[in-house]
Amino acid sequence: MKIGPKFKIAKRLGAPIFEKTQTAKFALSQARGGRKLKRPGQASDYKRQLTEKQKMRFTYGITEKQLRRYIDEAIEKSTQPIPHVMERLESRLDNTVYRLGLAKTRRFARQMVSHGHIIVNGKRLSIPSHKVKVGDTITVREGSKASGLFTVLADTHEAAAVPAWLSMDVKTLTAKITGLPVYNPAETLFDPEQVMEYYSR
Repeated sequence: MKIGPKFKIAKRLGAPIFEKTQTAKFALSQARGGRKLKRPGQASDYKRQLTEKQKMRFTYGITEKQLRRYIDEAIEKSTQPIPHVMERLESRLDNTVYRLGLAKTRRFARQMVSHGHIIVNGKRLSIPSHKVKVGDTITVREGSKASGLFTVLADTHEAAAVPAWLSMDVKTLTAKITGLPVYNPAETLFDPEQVMEYYSR
């Protein structure tokens, strides 16, 4: 999915939703721009909801159609749609590869999956939106392990950053889905409740 100029998008949405904007430079730019562009009055409910929806969509690098499907599924299948939709987003294969620390960004993780570097339960998968499940085993394709993408991982991998629902053996480049992703509002740059309200209009 082509996104466009990330710095401008993040600035417009008022949040460092892309990894490249999670820097001191971006924060300083926001502080300066915020003072200059500040206007009286408050944004409408619709505008706030639209902004939060865009933050969610760009954070995970998904299309409008995909997000709408996840929201509809959450509303239909669960009495608690917010945790459900967040679990679905986190359970995407590209996001899981990112959370495991195999890729520095979700976009890079998506490319990694699309190019066939990732094996799930012994099968090569190239679908970034594939939903991983508890008990699944994820590993790097044998022919890809010698690639520069992975040879330095043992030295650069940050084990502490891997969430509790995943386990990772960086030496063998093998991971296991040990639980379900748990939604923590403090860890998101958007408000899922506003997103749900946007789609309920």
